Amino acid sequence: MGWDDARARSALRAVFDAAVAAADPLEMLAHHLPDKPRGRCIVVGAGKSAAVMAAALEAAWPDVAMSGAVVTRYGHAVPTQRIEVIEASHPVPDANSERGAKRLLELVQGLGPDDLVLALISGGGSALLALPADGLTLADKQAVNRALLASGATITEMNAVRKHLSAIKGGRLAAAAAPARVMTLAISDVPGDDPAVIASGPTVPDATSFADARALVARFGLDLPAQVIARLARDDDETPKPGSLPNAEFHLIATPAMALRAAAETARGLGLTPLILGDALEGESRELGIVMAGIARSVRDHDLPLAAPALLLSGGETTVTIGSGRAGRGGRNTEFLLGLAVALAGLPGVWAVAGDTDGIDGTEDAAGAIVTPDTLARAEAAGLLARAVLGGHDSYSLFDAIDDLIRTGPTLTNVNDIRGVLIA
Repeated sequence: MGWDDARARSALRAVFDAAVAAADPLEMLAHHLPDKPRGRCIVVGAGKSAAVMAAALEAAWPDVAMSGAVVTRYGHAVPTQRIEVIEASHPVPDANSERGAKRLLELVQGLGPDDLVLALISGGGSALLALPADGLTLADKQAVNRALLASGATITEMNAVRKHLSAIKGGRLAAAAAPARVMTLAISDVPGDDPAVIASGPTVPDATSFADARALVARFGLDLPAQVIARLARDDDETPKPGSLPNAEFHLIATPAMALRAAAETARGLGLTPLILGDALEGESRELGIVMAGIARSVRDHDLPLAAPALLLSGGETTVTIGSGRAGRGGRNTEFLLGLAVALAGLPGVWAVAGDTDGIDGTEDAAGAIVTPDTLARAEAAGLLARAVLGGHDSYSLFDAIDDLIRTGPTLTNVNDIRGVLIA
C-alpha cells in the first residue's frame, strides 16, 4: 500500500499522540515514589503537569496523610482532595504566580529530618513560580520574562537569568525546607534533561552565577528595568551551589527520550523506519526546518541516512528571535514547520508534524501543525505567501487558514517538542 495524504497525516498524528501518551504522569509517577515517610508529608510543585501529578500522588498514596499545594497554568487544574491547586499565568507570570510561590515557601517552614517534602516539578514552573528577590517587584519579573522570550535565548540561558532574580528558584525552595528530606519527581521539558534548568530548579543546586546572568543580559542586549540591573550587579546572596543541598534528591519520571522511543515504536508499527536524530535539538526554529528539509531530500533521493519509507524524529526546544520587528501569531513549532515547507518547496512524498507535547505552541491554542507537499500551494490559494508570513513570524495564521493546525487542548504533561518528518 502506498503513501497518500490521508495515510501520511494519520501516521503523523498517531506518532505525535504516542509521544504524548508516553509521558502521562498518571501512568509514570507511582513507579518512582520513595518509602512512605515517618514524619509529615508535604507536597509542593509547579508546572503545567503539577496538578495531574498531585492527583496521581493522591491516588498512589491513599493511606498517607499529606498536605501541600502546587501551582499550574490556567486551564491545567484537575480535581484533588488533599493538595491545593493554584492556577497562574504562563509564559508571563501574574499575581497568582507570586502568591503560589509564597505559599510553597510557607509550607516548607519548620520541618524536621523525619519529614518528607515531595516536589512535583514540570515545564512551565519558571513563570508559574514568580517570587521576586529583595528589591524587585512582580512587574520587574514580567518585564524580564517578556524580554527573554523575544531575545532568542535558549531555555538554559533564560533560566540562568531568572534564578538570580528569584527568592525561590535555583535551589532556594530546597534550602528553605532543610533539614527535611526533599525528593523531586520531575517531567523534563529541557534539552539534556538538566535538573537545574527544569522550572529553573527550585530544589536543585545552581552552578550559574550573577556574573553569568550579567553576561547573558549583555550578550542579548536585554533592555531591563534599572532595579533588575542593580540586582544582577550584586555578587552576594548567591543561589545554593552544588554540594550545598545534602537533603535534596532528584528523579526524572518522564523525558523527551522516552517520548521519542514511544513515537519510534508506533512508527514501526505503521510501516515506517524511524530514525531518532536527538532529543535535545536547539537553534533558530526556521533554520532547523531548513536542515530537516535537506535531510529529507537526501532520504528521498539517495536513501541516506536511511531508505524510505522513513520517519525522522527529533525533540528539544528551538527558539524564535523576534528582534525589534512586530511579530504575528505563532510558536516555535509552527515556525519550524513553515521554514521546512519553504525549504521543501512542494517536494512530493514528504509530510511533517511538529508540536509541543503540552498542547500549547507558544501562547496559542494549538500544539503545532502538519506540513504536506501542497502546503505552500494551498496557502497561496488562501492569499498567503509563505516567505512573507515567515518573515513576519505569523506561522500560526497560515496553518490556521489552511486548516492544518493540531489542537489537542492541554495534555497535562510536557516533555517539550516532538518533530517528525515522513518521507514516503
